[in-house]
Amino acid sequence: MDYEASLDRALSAVPDIESGGDRLSVPDAVAQADGAFTRFNNLDAVADALNRNTDHLHRFLQRSLATSGKLQSGVGRYNGEFAARDFESAVEEYTEEYVRCSECGLPDTRLVQEDRTMMLRCDACGAFRPVQKKSGSATTQQTKNEVEAGETYPVEVTDTGRKGDGVAHRGDYTIFVPGASEGDVVEILIEDTSGNLAFSRLA
Repeated sequence: MDYEASLDRALSAVPDIESGGDRLSVPDAVAQADGAFTRFNNLDAVADALNRNTDHLHRFLQRSLATSGKLQSGVGRYNGEFAARDFESAVEEYTEEYVRCSECGLPDTRLVQEDRTMMLRCDACGAFRPVQKKSGSATTQQTKNEVEAGETYPVEVTDTGRKGDGVAHRGDYTIFVPGASEGDVVEILIEDTSGNLAFSRLA
């Protein structure tokens, strides 16, 4: 067998290597309406695809969407109405800040803490940079979290007060909801506010 034939045979045995891809395959968000809330049903799978902690992604989503939420069994539940595209846009923003290397563009990175600063280190090219917490716009955040007397809001009762009233939270406000029990999702009317306390009744 001559040299060229041997070389052709050897090359044919080498598997094809994909090029140009970034090796990042993130599943589409699965959104589900849940009363006054929206579930991100496959949040855990998305975080796993990004090789990031689910709670870290969940907290970023709350800031990006300017809302409150809960994480339970890998499912995110957020106050408000959101489409799958809203979740996907927030995930894309998270990916650019906390996953993708700004030098080589690859996702082969990890988050490390150095001198109280969160750093993104790339295992592919060796680059590193600090990451910063991003939040929704100040105007959107204020609109989402403000509580005004005479207005109605959907809330989830998460605690019970000393007098047996339900207790809910919206932004920095603690809201007392007489007649509601822990776990209830209700529509309330704000009757009065005092500092970061609000007093309501069922609407």
